[in-house]
Amino acid sequence: MTDAPMTAQAATTATAGDILSSHLTAQAGAFLRALPLAVGEAGARPGAAPSAGTADLLRAVRRIGGLLHTFGATFEQTWAQESRTELRWLLNLLALEPGYVRKAARLLGALDALSGSEADGPGMLAGHAGVPKARALLDRQLTLARTRAHTTVLQELRSARLHALADRMTLLVAEAPLLDAAEGRAGAVLLPQAAAAFTALTASARQLPLHRASTPYGGDGLRRLGAVPQARGAVDADAALAADDAPWLRVRILVKRARYALEVCGRPAHELDELDGVLGRHQEASDAAVTAATAARTPRITPATAYVLGVVHADQRLEVEAARYAFGHRWPELPPGLDAWLEIPPAEGWGPTPAPRMA
Repeated sequence: MTDAPMTAQAATTATAGDILSSHLTAQAGAFLRALPLAVGEAGARPGAAPSAGTADLLRAVRRIGGLLHTFGATFEQTWAQESRTELRWLLNLLALEPGYVRKAARLLGALDALSGSEADGPGMLAGHAGVPKARALLDRQLTLARTRAHTTVLQELRSARLHALADRMTLLVAEAPLLDAAEGRAGAVLLPQAAAAFTALTASARQLPLHRASTPYGGDGLRRLGAVPQARGAVDADAALAADDAPWLRVRILVKRARYALEVCGRPAHELDELDGVLGRHQEASDAAVTAATAARTPRITPATAYVLGVVHADQRLEVEAARYAFGHRWPELPPGLDAWLEIPPAEGWGPTPAPRMA
């Protein structure tokens, strides 16, 4: 594993603690600046699209959490674990309502496309009697879920737990609880930990069934799932799809961690940005498909409504397969491991890089 720093001059003077403290100070500062804006946005009407405050706060939360995970060996362990737990809580909380907003836009947009007419002809649900009721049902269920999420977020953002996390970030700006190991040279201490993030990503990506995603149309992937759990002697379709999606969702987490590790190393990560976007579409389509399937099981709906929701479910599962194809088409072209990425000219060298706009 390469032990060369990004910039020779920086590596001869900077310790691992210098680099990590610099990054954490920058991200904790971004957290504290964005928090009041995000709280204000959360107080707006339910369903309002998140703007800069929430987006910046989510970005800072992800990067601090990723840094504490990848480079956790250089921090006081109890503090690092507690911080990651609290950051994960805030991340999941803030993602609730925007997630329902995006899900509604995706599902209702798909239904409108399937039931409308384009230049190349009408959609397969054009004129279908079940479309209006299916649309109303999805809109009603997602609006209710979004409103409940809005109430939950408002309650939690006034809680002592959030204030304690803000205090933790304030202290982080002043001094990170580093171990003695952080006094070593940046390259010697940080590069092996960054390399481990790439090793984990590569190992997980190799376990993906890319052979089933080798064509743009993934019908084979829909018919032949991977590990199919059994429930009471019969195949549970929801559990089967969840098991099939889980490795891909895991790879997205590892792509993010590798991206954040490159940022600490001062290296650009444009290709990983693209992969993160592809896997983000995979996750959104997967979640939307679950919502459509759940809506189709609503008691006392008409067969026509259930049929329309089934078509929307299938449409979203094809979006899942399209994202898998896009990932499989791009992944083999990326350089394996951290060493190859270190050969790319540095973005800024060791130290904080300008805040990226991607989450």
